[in-house]
Order: sequence, then structure tokens, then C-alpha cells
Amino acid sequence: MNEPKILFVDDDINILEGFQRTLRKKYLIDISVGPFEGLRLINEKGPYAVVVADLKMPRMDGVEFLSRVKKIFPDTVRIMLTGHGDLNVAIEAINTGSVFRFLTKPCGPTELDNALRAGTEQYRLITAEKEIMEKTVTGITDVLVDILSMTNEKAMGRAARIKRFVRDIAIHLGEIDVWFYETGSLLSQIGCLILPEQVIMKIETGEKIEGEELQLFNQHPFIASDLIRKIPRLEELGQMIAYQEKHYDGRGVPIDRIRGKDIPLGARIIKEVLDYDLLINRGFSRKDALLRMLERKGRYDPSVMRAFIEVLQMEDQYVLKKVRLSELLPYMVATEPIESFNGMLLLQKGSELSLTQIEKLHNLDKTYGVKQPLAVLIPPIEVRRKKAGRDAAG
Repeated sequence: MNEPKILFVDDDINILEGFQRTLRKKYLIDISVGPFEGLRLINEKGPYAVVVADLKMPRMDGVEFLSRVKKIFPDTVRIMLTGHGDLNVAIEAINTGSVFRFLTKPCGPTELDNALRAGTEQYRLITAEKEIMEKTVTGITDVLVDILSMTNEKAMGRAARIKRFVRDIAIHLGEIDVWFYETGSLLSQIGCLILPEQVIMKIETGEKIEGEELQLFNQHPFIASDLIRKIPRLEELGQMIAYQEKHYDGRGVPIDRIRGKDIPLGARIIKEVLDYDLLINRGFSRKDALLRMLERKGRYDPSVMRAFIEVLQMEDQYVLKKVRLSELLPYMVATEPIESFNGMLLLQKGSELSLTQIEKLHNLDKTYGVKQPLAVLIPPIEVRRKKAGRDAAG
């Protein structure tokens, strides 16, 4: 197991260097003179297992600093150093959830070490539990997605296409648990198993659906949501999926009083990306699709729309190219369906390639043969690095 990383933040360099000398044999220690330098380090080198901050610092006190740390990396354990006269402030910080523990100055080596041991153990438990949950969700998702791809290829294609946009929008909005939004996008179309093929075709071509067909379509988010909610601890994911057709102004389904920011963020993102995907697949250019969406007053969250436009602008840097299977890299985007020599669909158009998918294509090539060259969008190196770094952190 890697040594836990600890960050100490204080406005006194002598105190910081003292901590570093005392603890460097037990922990990986970083120090920061002041809160703003601390936030920079957290953004560049985080997450840290534990962040220890002094209460009284110029321009930003320890309570505000640790509250910001909580927003950036909620799993990081936060410890505050205080003077005896600051106990009421420290207790209030604990009660608001910003601080795991506080230590009073002067703090002896044994007391500090015990606090750090408790903090790193708390971080280990949190991250281990989170890892188990992510692996469980990934396994369940893989099974459900396989079922969807075997029974409803078009719905699976839609889910695969929207995944990368949903993830990148969530990142632009500062969300940490990106896997949660990716999983929600992949499972959002599970309820389409109930839809007859003619209904799906009408939706894709823009033909109006009404009557029983419309009622059936409006049920698909709830069928998916009910299925997901039966899995322990995935209630929030189910809620996201249930609201994927809800408009920002409160129209749409489900019919209730939920509107605006009360709609789950994942649902607001999925709604926007699904509508964009439908327009693109109906033949609209990217510009015309966005203009059409901007004309739909009240349907989309403005902050999500801004983030989406930024994501699409970033994609302008991608280069369209024909490549061999051996040249595929993670984060390339398939611009045409990838098929075997016998016509079997191996990967949907619009899918962003992962390392697992590339390995799977290599294995399929040995069995069935993969038609080559492959048309892909290639992201610039800096974009690939950012995505890879974010995935590694997540």
C-alpha cells in the first residue's frame, strides 16, 4: 500500500518545517505557507489522505480553507490546529462537518501522530468502501449493458455515445465522482427494453409519437430507475435516471413539483446530451443542433448548457483520421461503426474507446477479424493527459 500523503497548511514556515522533520519517516509530507498555496497544491497533487490546517491564517481562516478542501476532495480527512481560546470555533467546524478532529497548540509529537494515524485510517476506510462500491456498480453495469446491447442495439448505441459527453460535462462542473455520472448515462436507456422497434425508429427520425406509444416512452426512465433502486446503495443513481426527461422549468416527466436545481444534476446533464444526440442523429450539424436547443426556453439548465458548449469547443481540437487497430489509443472516438468481416457490430459509432475496449477489439480480431482502417477522432495529447489523470484520480 502506498504511504499516505499529508498536507500541512500554516502561515508560519518554522512550524511547517518542524512538522516535516518530525513526520517525514512515517508519511509523505507536503507543506504550504498559507491557504492559497495549499489550494494550489491540492488541485495539482491531490487528493491527500489528510490535510492539517491552522485556524488563524491571513485572508482565509482554517474553517473556510478546510470547507473548500471538502468541496474539492470530499474524502480527504480534515484536521484543524487551534489555540485554547478558539475551541468554540473548532467545535462549530466539527459540527458542520468541515473538520474530522482538532488539535490544540502546542501539539506534542505523540498526540499529532495519533491524530494522523486516525485520519489516515479513516481515509483508508472511506476509499476502500468507495472502491468496493465502484467495482460492484461496474460489474452490475457491465451485465445490464450486455443485456441491453443484445436486445436493443439502438438504445445501447445511444447510451455509449452520450457517456463521454456526460462525463466531460460533469468534470467541467467540478464533480469528483465521475464514475457515478458515467454509470448513470450507460444505464439511462435500460428501460428502452420495453419499447417496440417502431417507437425507437420514430424517436430517432423525429417522427411524432403520441397515445399509447408516448405513454410507453414516458415509462422507460421509471422502469430503469425501479430496476436500479433495487440494488442496495444505488438509490441516488436510480433518482438520476428517473428524472432524465424532466425539463429544467419543471415540465416533462415525472409530473411533480421538482424543478431547477432540485432535479438531480446527473439527470439535467443526461437530458441535455440525449437531446443533442437525437438532433445529431437526425442529420443536424453541431451548430444547428445547439441553436435549436438554445431556442427551447426552460428546457435545460443554463450552467449545464455553458459547460456543454465548452466541452464541444474542446472537441474542435480533435483530428479525424483513419488508423489501424494497432494504432488505437484510449479516448479516441469512433466516427463510424466498428465491425467484423462478417458484418457483426463490435463498437457503436460515437463511442469513446477505453483500454478495455481496445483489448477486446484485439481479441475479437483474432477470432472474427476487424474491418480496417478505422475512422476515429484523435484528441490532442494534452486532452488525453487530462482525461487520463482525471480517471486515475477518480
